[in-house]
Amino acid sequence: MQRTYKTASYAGRQSRPMTTEPIRFDTKIAVLLREDLETWQRLNVTAFLVSGLGTAVPEVIGEPYEDADGVPYLSMFRQPVLVFEGTKETLAAAHVRVLSRALPRAVFTSDLFTTGNDRDNRSAVRAVPTAELDLVGLAVYGPRNAVDKALKGARMHP
Repeated sequence: MQRTYKTASYAGRQSRPMTTEPIRFDTKIAVLLREDLETWQRLNVTAFLVSGLGTAVPEVIGEPYEDADGVPYLSMFRQPVLVFEGTKETLAAAHVRVLSRALPRAVFTSDLFTTGNDRDNRSAVRAVPTAELDLVGLAVYGPRNAVDKALKGARMHP
């Protein structure tokens, strides 16, 4: 005698079936950090920088998450964030190239380590001319090849 078993519908547990095919993105999210930052600074700067991209470029945000029990979680980036490091000069050159390509970007300057809120952060950046910003981090989003060219000379973060 053959038994039949009823299981919960897969569609009811997850909105889309998982596939094993790799997803290729024609865009890139990248963060470039100055190589002389302390570990806590690297983490802090990265978190602040990517928050700027998420708010300004809505297409980088994926769908909300949900676990098997139906507990919802916030949406995150739809693609990986690549983290690079470089010298102060590498960062300055990348900033010039990002601006010349008009790529969406976020900056973090050394002055922001001494402020404690968004208002003071914005004032600190506004007080310094573009060419004189003491950059410690830069986030950028755009076509893969344009981001790669903008970050020329940077190396993957270890």
